[in-house]
Amino acid sequence: MQADRFARKVVVITGASSGIGEALALRLAGEGAWLALAARRADRLAELAKACIEKGGRALALPTDVTDETACRDLVDQAVAEYGRLDMLVNNAGITVGALLTDLPDLTLFRRVMDVNFLGAVFCTYYALSHLKKVTGRVVNVASLGAVLPIPGNTSYIASKHAMLGFSDSLRMELVQSGVSVTLICPYWVSTEFHESMMDRHGQPRGEGGREIYTRRTMTADHCAANLVEAARKRKRQVIMSPGRLVQWGRLVAPALIDRLIIKFFFLPAVHRVQAKNR
Repeated sequence: MQADRFARKVVVITGASSGIGEALALRLAGEGAWLALAARRADRLAELAKACIEKGGRALALPTDVTDETACRDLVDQAVAEYGRLDMLVNNAGITVGALLTDLPDLTLFRRVMDVNFLGAVFCTYYALSHLKKVTGRVVNVASLGAVLPIPGNTSYIASKHAMLGFSDSLRMELVQSGVSVTLICPYWVSTEFHESMMDRHGQPRGEGGREIYTRRTMTADHCAANLVEAARKRKRQVIMSPGRLVQWGRLVAPALIDRLIIKFFFLPAVHRVQAKNR
């Protein structure tokens, strides 16, 4: 595969203002891609667009709330109006809540997570597909290890990522005759500000407390972005980044055992840390 596969390819990236989305934008810009960058933080998007242009790509900053269906349609329309086509959509926008379901005062936050993480991807994909079909393009959905494994205390996030898995697998089959590929990316824990922005049960960012809940991070955002680009380049169906593959295999063979290990070594220690901070 040639390294410049994405040169002059038009790519829409949601959740582009930080973390995986930011790293992906910079990497694709280095290959000469033409980018439409979407997120809510206009200032961060403007800075990123400038950095992408300096790396040799083209970039358009489009502040977007993916929970707004009309905004998602406008995002796609503006990208196509600027560049003339659309070659790849990367659904990366995401938020998370670290709380037990029974600790939530109501289901407002649960719905918000589903709206951002899942329905936002559905909205963008729906409006992008007519353009992607013209060029046998690509849809890349960024999920997490949570798409294939349960993580207690993160129920809304895990539900949204399981939904993304089902959406991706079904859509892939629907598009089999169109030439449009659908790739699902399931990173392990990635060291980004995503953990600090994790909300508590009242919708407030946990800050460093969110990072403390996830004590093991094995991948940088740039490493994750490199894996994503290669997976999209090769039109892979699904990429589960290690060591997630091992845990997934273990759950297929001995699901009850893996559940107990997750509870003992991840869930209970995380609960104890949160309870200690709340005292």
